[in-house]
Amino acid sequence: MQITSVAFEGNQAIPKEYTCDGADVNPELNITGVPSGAKSFALIMDDPDSPQGTFTHWLVWNLEPSAMAIKKSSKPDGLEGTNAVGKIGYTGPCPGKGMHHYHFKLFALDALIMADQGAKRDVLEAAMNGHVIETAELIGTYER
Repeated sequence: MQITSVAFEGNQAIPKEYTCDGADVNPELNITGVPSGAKSFALIMDDPDSPQGTFTHWLVWNLEPSAMAIKKSSKPDGLEGTNAVGKIGYTGPCPGKGMHHYHFKLFALDALIMADQGAKRDVLEAAMNGHVIETAELIGTYER
């Protein structure tokens, strides 16, 4: 399984448009190589370089395995959780200082996740426990 974006290559800069310095919209993400047995996807975007510890930017789950893309500036067809700024949905890169790495972690799951819209990361991760078939990751960078 692989997650890619037409907006940026892995380990390359995320364009300003997808950050707090631009339109702050999500980039298009494409999924290939869906494993057999996948009943849903979950996506976690975070920044482990945040001085306060890992900062969660986006949580999405119960994406259909047939949905091979999340379109730019869109609300995905799954449920979205509450990120580290207390918002449901996407919050783009907005580092204080220095280069930060933004991880888009994709999880293929063998079940739908029983978590309500707006759930926080710990609830999502607990619900995913024991259901992950395969993972993929795309890392982008941003520096202000």
